[in-house]
Amino acid sequence: MIQKSPTKTEYFRQIGDALSGPTREEAHALSKQKPYKNEKRLKSDIVEIDKSSRRNFLTAAAAAAGGAIAAGTVGSKTAKAEKLSVPEWTQSMGRPLDAKVYGMPSKYEKHVTRNRTDVLVNKQNFSDWSMTPLQHQHGIITPNGLIYERHHAGIADIDPDKHRLVVHGMVRNPMVYTMDGITRYPSQSKFHFMECSGNGLTDWLTPKATTVQQTHGLLSCSQWTGIPVSWVLDEAGVDPNAKWVLFEGADGSAHARSIPIDMAMSGAMLVYGSGGEMLRPENGYPLRLFIPGWEGNVDVKWLRRIKVSDKPWHLRSETARYTDPMPNGKWRQFSMTMECKSVITNPSGGMQLKGPGNYEIKGFAWSGAGTITAVDITLDGGKTWRTADLKGPIMDQCLTQFSYSWNWDGGPAKIASRAVDNTGYVQPTVADLQKPRLISGFVQHHNGIFPWAVSEKGEVTNAIG
Repeated sequence: MIQKSPTKTEYFRQIGDALSGPTREEAHALSKQKPYKNEKRLKSDIVEIDKSSRRNFLTAAAAAAGGAIAAGTVGSKTAKAEKLSVPEWTQSMGRPLDAKVYGMPSKYEKHVTRNRTDVLVNKQNFSDWSMTPLQHQHGIITPNGLIYERHHAGIADIDPDKHRLVVHGMVRNPMVYTMDGITRYPSQSKFHFMECSGNGLTDWLTPKATTVQQTHGLLSCSQWTGIPVSWVLDEAGVDPNAKWVLFEGADGSAHARSIPIDMAMSGAMLVYGSGGEMLRPENGYPLRLFIPGWEGNVDVKWLRRIKVSDKPWHLRSETARYTDPMPNGKWRQFSMTMECKSVITNPSGGMQLKGPGNYEIKGFAWSGAGTITAVDITLDGGKTWRTADLKGPIMDQCLTQFSYSWNWDGGPAKIASRAVDNTGYVQPTVADLQKPRLISGFVQHHNGIFPWAVSEKGEVTNAIG
């Protein structure tokens, strides 16, 4: 029996059925395995929406397209009369193949750049940072040329053949490694995000930054390649009484951090590659430390020295910087785990919606404590929440994409995301964070819910505070 071909609308409905995500109950099954540690996310807090799935988004789009075709119009001309023009690039030879070249992005993508901060503008560009354009990132992997930067004495230019890594201190056999020696070990590659603890520090209580690149761009994600730190420590023979390990860089600032021995022996890596190639100079070439899920400041670049001790060093980067002020006049030290967090990247600050209709709200969620199990979306400033779709792959201590199909009615809206990880931790509001901490001055570790305002004209602006 010959079956009638489906109409375009029916075809998209079928695709929608195949692509539509799990039910709300299925989406929350994993997160229900443990009680929430934060009572802000309640069952009564989540609104059931029948028309928020990808199925309905595709159906609505298909219906609109089908209506245009049925009416026989595409713009001012009929669909049958419209001819596909032959562009100039189809009528000529393309650029010839180079014998040797490193491929670069299209010239039409030159607006996608890593930018220095435009909020805390430094008069010099040696101790400074530049940010990843998250609004232009497609997928969880950040291109090597767009991974964020944070430097204390500029970018070191190191000859890998002359570079050495020393392991000494409370060890039986002090060791010296060359890059050739390190790369001879069996390598490991792992996908993880990297985030500076200062990510978002300008926008705690009042809007300072305009775009998501400036509010959250001290965040990147890559496939990191190297070897476990434990391998070189085992070769050196660590003293049983050792408690801490110093990692020091070879740049002009000799930036260093104290790391607990347990972390140095478990998750820490000596990394020489990212995104399938050797590290870029600005990201620590030829060797850096990398600790999954911890603040980026501990991922010491241009690594030259590892010293084992029984106590931390209490360096400037562990006392005057990268610590958290508390209400009792004290400061919290060694708070290195980057807690569960998310942000909407599209639509986000500086963007313009082109009239009412269907839009895909999308963004990233991540947690230094584990994996993302759920993301909720609010359209009304936190009064009600809806469940977003999580897009695979979903990996431990890695960026996770989320999306939500939104039919904007053209009225003002206040959108934000809220993430949950597999420990049961729910991303807090800034008000929640103000209860145990003092939000004043140069404050690190901002993982609060971050809102964007959408005006009736479709303008998207920073709505923190």
